[in-house]
Parts: sequence; C-alpha cells; structure tokens
Amino acid sequence: MIRLSAITPSGPVQLGNYLGAIRRWAAEGTDEDVYFISDLHAMTASHNPSRLRSLTREQLAVLIAAGVDPTSVAVQSDLVRELGALTWVLECTCTYGEAARMIQFKEKSAGRSSVRLSLLTYPVLMAADILLQGAHEVPVGDDQRQHVELARVLARRFNGTYGEVFVTPRAVVPPTAARVRDLADPSRKMAKTAKDAAGTVFVLDPPDLVLRKIRRAVTDDRGEVRYAPEEQPGVANLLEILAACTRKDPEELAGTVKDYAELKETTAEAVVEELRPVREGTQRLLDDPAELDRARAHGADRSRERCRHRLDAALRMSGLT
Repeated sequence: MIRLSAITPSGPVQLGNYLGAIRRWAAEGTDEDVYFISDLHAMTASHNPSRLRSLTREQLAVLIAAGVDPTSVAVQSDLVRELGALTWVLECTCTYGEAARMIQFKEKSAGRSSVRLSLLTYPVLMAADILLQGAHEVPVGDDQRQHVELARVLARRFNGTYGEVFVTPRAVVPPTAARVRDLADPSRKMAKTAKDAAGTVFVLDPPDLVLRKIRRAVTDDRGEVRYAPEEQPGVANLLEILAACTRKDPEELAGTVKDYAELKETTAEAVVEELRPVREGTQRLLDDPAELDRARAHGADRSRERCRHRLDAALRMSGLT
C-alpha cells in the first residue's frame, strides 16, 4: 500500500512540521511510501525564485537528516514533465465548477478582482501528484480533504471513460501528533509563514535562539503549572511540546514542574536536544551540495520509474500516443 505525503517550501521547516509529520514519516514510513517537496504548489502565490530554490533544498536536507528514506523523497519539480502531462489530461477531465468549489480557492480569491489561475487549478496538480504515484492513502488535515476527494472523482471519471489506469485514493487522518502552537500567540498554530517569527521555532535555529524564544513564550498570570488547554493555552502548549520531545504525557509532566520558569527551561532544553541531530545532519548535507544532489537525483529517478507505466497508459488510453 502506497501512502503519499507532501510538505510545501513556503518557509523554513518549523518545530510543528517536525514533531507533527516529519518525525513520524521517519519512524513509520515504508519502502512504498512517497514524500514530496511540493515546490510547484509554492508558486500559487508571489514568490522569490532564489528563495524557493533554497527552501526546497533545505527541506530535502531536513527530511533526509531526520531519517526519512532518501529514496522515498522526491522534489515535485523534478517530475515536472510527467506531472505537467498528467495535469493537462486531468484538467480535461475536471470541470470548472469542481475546481471553483474548492474551499481554499473560494477563501483566497474572495474579494479580489484578480488571482493567479494556478490558485484555481493547483488541486488538479495535487490530484496528478497522487494519481501518478498510485497512492492508496493520503494523510491530510481537514483543509486538504476536499482536494483528495477531487482526486478520487477524477480517477473514477477517467477510469470509467477511458479504462482502468488509476488507483482511487482515499484521505486518511494522520496519527494524533503534538499540537504545536505559536509561542507568542497560543491561539494559533505555529507556522512557517508567520509574519512574526518570535513565536516560531525553526528546525535550523541555533540552540541559543531556541532557548531565547521558548524562555519568552507567553504563559499567564495564574502561576500554576496545569495541563488545561482551554484555560491555560500557553502553559498547555509548552507541556505538549515537552511531552512530544520526551515521549511522555503532558498531564503527568505538569506534576513534575514547580513553576513557569522551570517549565520553559526544561522545554527549551528538550527541544534543543530533539532538534540537535536533525539540525547538524541538515547542515552537513547543505555543506555538501554534491551529496544532496545525488540523493535528490536518486529519489527523482525512483519516483519517475514507479510512475512511468501509469503515465504511459493514461496518455495512450486518452488518445495522445
């Protein structure tokens, strides 16, 4: 069974990405799983080409340094010819109404007189990502579930019109992971693209910066270390981060810490140690571009090989070859 997951290089990899997804991919991934650095998706908004290129390499290095099998990792644009061909076939299978109904398109285009066409069509590109690799399952959050449903619709429609080519994928809920919130504003998730980076711990942040950010984390004026996410979101966020790093229960940890200062210090030290091997491994790969290029090329070759027969069949059965 093939599972496909992706991470978009819209910003540097942050602690929530690592604890919530990347660490799990490294621990639980199989030889058949596929992990994409979806740099094409990052182009639906205005972007700096050199920054996109740099973030793509950085994310590739982070995944490999974290222990994800390099042969299971591919950069999306390395398959641009294959994906471009299949995306066109699927766009000719999709209707405007189906694409325009996507919630993210409606939200991001609301009130704007002009938006990029790619904002409308990228769910079809996402369908091509999924269908080209023959993915059976796609672990996604609620915000992407509708896109996987579109991939299901297009797979069934193509198969019913031209003949069986594609696996019909299904969205699955990923295993419960740490809910990492912004350190400066625990009402929102920690994000790669936050305007204020003070509340975001990035995987490549040096240890002293990680310590400084966590020591400045928002708590409250109660002065009591309890795991109460609704009443004390800042304290609960620190406990959940500490729990994720130490593989312990946040409620149990709350009883071992006497005050907020100790909680921040203990959490900061745990995060630094959790990220240390990933940060150091990533830096080694970034300092050895030839090695990173070899890993990237190998992953692209494997991904290309596993999808070639499926693309050939889709082109042939739709009348293009």
